[in-house]
Amino acid sequence: MAVRLTLGFLPLNDAAPLIVAREKGFFAAEGLDVELSREASWATVRDKVAVGALDGAHMLAPLVLATSLGLGSELTAMIAPMALNRNGAAVTVSRRLGEAAGGDASALARLIARRREEGASQLTFAVVFPYSIHNYLLRDWMADAGIHPDRDVRLTVVPPARMTELLADGVIEGFCAGEPWNAAAVAWGAGKVAARSSASAPDALDKVFAVTRDWAEANAEKTNALLRALLRAAAWAESPENRIELIGLLARRENLDVAPDLISRGLTDLVFHGGGLNIPTAPRASALVESMARWGHLPSREAALAAVPEVFPERLLTAAG
Repeated sequence: MAVRLTLGFLPLNDAAPLIVAREKGFFAAEGLDVELSREASWATVRDKVAVGALDGAHMLAPLVLATSLGLGSELTAMIAPMALNRNGAAVTVSRRLGEAAGGDASALARLIARRREEGASQLTFAVVFPYSIHNYLLRDWMADAGIHPDRDVRLTVVPPARMTELLADGVIEGFCAGEPWNAAAVAWGAGKVAARSSASAPDALDKVFAVTRDWAEANAEKTNALLRALLRAAAWAESPENRIELIGLLARRENLDVAPDLISRGLTDLVFHGGGLNIPTAPRASALVESMARWGHLPSREAALAAVPEVFPERLLTAAG
């Protein structure tokens, strides 16, 4: 009898390994009967995994570390034994702002200075969650041009799937999120991509598969089975010969429910497998710590670095295979 599990995901292209593993029968081949639960926000995913309403989930790598340190929520020890992707995040600015500032951070800095002199309100930008590479990518992009993201603009948190709508409606002037929402903003004529993670942070640890440490310890065989299925799915998703089928799977109503052409555009620089990218290595995880420390998100950089081997155990994915 198959083992019944529920895994959470947000409607993003980088949830592909979970979606493919279910749709192509890779979970079933491991004796797992997996239900995927599409969630509305990263906070919801975190909380449901923490209380056991989800057995595991597609999750932001910095959020897994933050939760394990008790930052922003009650402390729940989590592990992320597998990275799901590389690249795929981007900074997108509104068409209005692109016309005024050219989509360039230096021009944006000049525009912000001029608006300050005129007594205009601050521009609002959105990120998917405080503990996310998207927040740090946007902050770094601004800081490199002399913009202080905590003083010169207003930052807010918005679920990825709502970014394009809010940009088009003028509620926000820019955002950093994963695909296909940047591609959607461009296709709808609402925005312009100003920076991509593939250029500014090509090795950043973005989305991961996460479970609580207690769950993994109590379900070692299930954890290994999940990792084998997800690794097989990541390899399948990466294969060029499967690209058209992958787009169709992601586009389904129960998955992303997004037009295939937008998903296709958003897959351009997204990588799911190869070159050891699925292993959450210590250097990549430690780089997250440095980003979090830079922006004041860690009470103790040293404690966070010490937690890296437990939160991002490299050995589990290798052992599972």
